[in-house]
Amino acid sequence: MKPPVLALKNVRLADGPRMLFDGVDLALEPRSRAALVGRNGAGKSTLMRILAGLMEADDGERAVTPGTKVAYVLQEPLIEGETLLDHATAGGAAPHEAATALESFGLDPSKAAIGLSGGETRRVALARALAEDPDVLLLDEPTNHLDILAIETLETAIAASRASVLIVSHDRAFLERVTQRCFWLENRKVRKLDRGFGAFDAWVEQLTAAEADEARRQDKALERETHWLARGVTGRRARNEGRRRRLMEMREAKAERLRDTRGSMSMGVASAGTSGQRVVEVKGLSKRFGDRVILDDFSTRILRGDRIAVVGPNGAGKTTLVKLLLGTLPADSGQVILGTNLEVAYIDQARADLKDDMLLKDALAPLGGDQIMVRGAPKHVAAYAKEFLFTDAQIRQPVRSLSGGERNRLLLARALAQPANLMVLDEPTNDLDMETLDLLEEMLSDYEGTLILVSHDRDFVDRLATSTIGLNGRGQVVETPGGWLDFLSQNPGFFGVSPAKAPGGRRGQPLSTGSAPVSVPPSASGSGTLKTKGAKLSYKEQRRLEELNGLIADLPGQIALLEQQLADPALYGRDPAAFDRFGLALAKAREKLEAAELEWLELEERREALEAGR
Repeated sequence: MKPPVLALKNVRLADGPRMLFDGVDLALEPRSRAALVGRNGAGKSTLMRILAGLMEADDGERAVTPGTKVAYVLQEPLIEGETLLDHATAGGAAPHEAATALESFGLDPSKAAIGLSGGETRRVALARALAEDPDVLLLDEPTNHLDILAIETLETAIAASRASVLIVSHDRAFLERVTQRCFWLENRKVRKLDRGFGAFDAWVEQLTAAEADEARRQDKALERETHWLARGVTGRRARNEGRRRRLMEMREAKAERLRDTRGSMSMGVASAGTSGQRVVEVKGLSKRFGDRVILDDFSTRILRGDRIAVVGPNGAGKTTLVKLLLGTLPADSGQVILGTNLEVAYIDQARADLKDDMLLKDALAPLGGDQIMVRGAPKHVAAYAKEFLFTDAQIRQPVRSLSGGERNRLLLARALAQPANLMVLDEPTNDLDMETLDLLEEMLSDYEGTLILVSHDRDFVDRLATSTIGLNGRGQVVETPGGWLDFLSQNPGFFGVSPAKAPGGRRGQPLSTGSAPVSVPPSASGSGTLKTKGAKLSYKEQRRLEELNGLIADLPGQIALLEQQLADPALYGRDPAAFDRFGLALAKAREKLEAAELEWLELEERREALEAGR
């Protein structure tokens, strides 16, 4: 194995009286791809800052190969400069490289760097880091606020990058696709798994079971030694002082284990009584803002117990659709019929209800006092906060002191306190650790009410959704039974290329990912006027259209094969050159497919226009 380009050795750090790291070792070899996993509050972001050289540990060593360039994308990046290009070049990237990176994420380099959405801020920060061509790339929750298409762009960029990459993320599907190694931060230390994230859960279960067995053996030994001490050590003090010291050490070790044992989070939701069988029905719904069409003539029916996922690119109108479904935003045309006896719990992705100067206690009990009604029964606010892993000290702290994951847990605590038979969650997975995600997923799976879920977390959607509504940002809305993968397989090409791939800076046309390309009317695609000199395509154009159909049918299989080869966690260690070849081949195959689909669409639109003009 090659020597590491960046490493920590026996790092220790205290956060006030609390020891955060106690003997942490971590090493990144050239071109390694690793996940850093740990619960909220374990110190993942702090450890990333130490690795980046932005923070010093109390003790231990940070070793970096001379000349190594480290790029770090923070969990909450700050964008500076007049334009996006100004920010993307501030770290030393060449302007043309920075512009290309920005465009690959669908961003205009000349756009002003103010008033950006959360997704735009994240994409600008990622583009800058990638454009710098670093030796080490540190990514802290890089998929937060990204839509699924941008996440796939990031996956491709990581596969093609020469950098060693360390990622903190809650997105299981993302980690499974890009990582070859896992670092687990738990109980102030880091343990390593030389396999990708797909093997992480089984590995943790094995470690946890082994440690539980060891703890039981230590408890038995402690019980024996305590019994010995109780029988009287004074008469044998000199001879048995060593044994007494060992007993004290065992007691301290057990106390340490108990301190390290994290509390178990309690999460539940009570139904507010049964709603009507029909929860929401919409007929011929249309909405536009100015010239931009959000949806046109959309109809659906949501029944009691349905779990509906809403997916699509940032800015496509997912939150707008939810507000239309709830009747809080008027439609331009169409009808929204809400069911009877609806009690709604709504978690807003913007966390707008949480003010920075608000105390956590007041956020849970806005009417004052120490009691809060939790699913119909009074409960002390501190006791309820503990169910969501908040300490007594945090109860009296302002919201601004909370991490992103803690703020999301606070929103969940507020929403789940009230009985509801319709739960609406807009990006609920941002910043949550995986243990909390698993608990949330379990709770939602058992929830007897109706769920509307807006999420870019592919794994979360696949595990929960009974049907998926997709918006592509061009006014088209499609509903498909099942989750994200079901939607993709039944609607190939619906989302299309990223804005950067579209000609003239327009949002891209729908693309096909299978053998049966999907035709899109010119009014939906935004295409310009087509020439209609002839009644049909020329012989050369017709032959090209047939060739493109073949490419579009064959390339997805090639891409899937390359992805499968790159998913082998041992490939890089066994054959780094092959890993690089497969990564480059994958990027080229995806570009070739995008180009073929776009050319096919242009020819198909021309053919339809010619036939219509006969």
